[in-house]
Amino acid sequence: MSAPARIARGGKALYGAAVGILMLEARFPRIPGDVGNAATWPFPVLYRVIPGASPERVVRQRAEGLRDAFIAGARELVAQGADGLVTNCGFLSLLQEDLAAACGVPVAASALMQAPLIERLLPPGKRVGVLTVSAASLTREHLIAAGVAPDTPVVGTEGGREFSRVLLGNELQLDVAQAEADVLRAGDELVARHPDVGAVLLECTNMCPYARALRDRLRLPAFDMVSFVTWFHGALVPRRWPAE
Repeated sequence: MSAPARIARGGKALYGAAVGILMLEARFPRIPGDVGNAATWPFPVLYRVIPGASPERVVRQRAEGLRDAFIAGARELVAQGADGLVTNCGFLSLLQEDLAAACGVPVAASALMQAPLIERLLPPGKRVGVLTVSAASLTREHLIAAGVAPDTPVVGTEGGREFSRVLLGNELQLDVAQAEADVLRAGDELVARHPDVGAVLLECTNMCPYARALRDRLRLPAFDMVSFVTWFHGALVPRRWPAE
């Protein structure tokens, strides 16, 4: 008996990379663990940098005037072969509905979207707390757009010495140990001010390299964009199990 025919199907420009990542136009260092470092991922990804999407413009200016550029970049990633889209900035929750409506594939614009599920996982009386690069800029509107309760505790790293300054200032050098210290101090502040926090959610995708240190420091689960995208990818490309 001859083997059944195997038919390959086309329609994409590139194959084997299911997740497309919309990137801010930035020059600060992206260390392993950062969403913008390709070595972070155990699977191939596609990147598209959005011209003009500086950290300042996206975080502090609410991505004003960038909607069309992000949609164009998202459509380009889909045309290249992406089966789902994510971004590298939690503040882009404001574009979640626009991107999902424009691109025809699943979209996860912000790590903040995990908050409702995380809270379902926690014991009674516990809730999620958010760490962000800029608490002053993370508004009620950002939270609601991501499905996050507006009264969710939020603490930023603005008071630190390194992390927020380098990222928002788009600087060329990063003291990694000091950046980690800033994230850990923000975590300490979060649980000190809100003892009912039972898990931490990192809004900023550049905080992902410090999630393990934060978990070890606080003894609480630390959710971030890397864990979110890994889960997302698992649905786009389910594992193929061998026949028994």
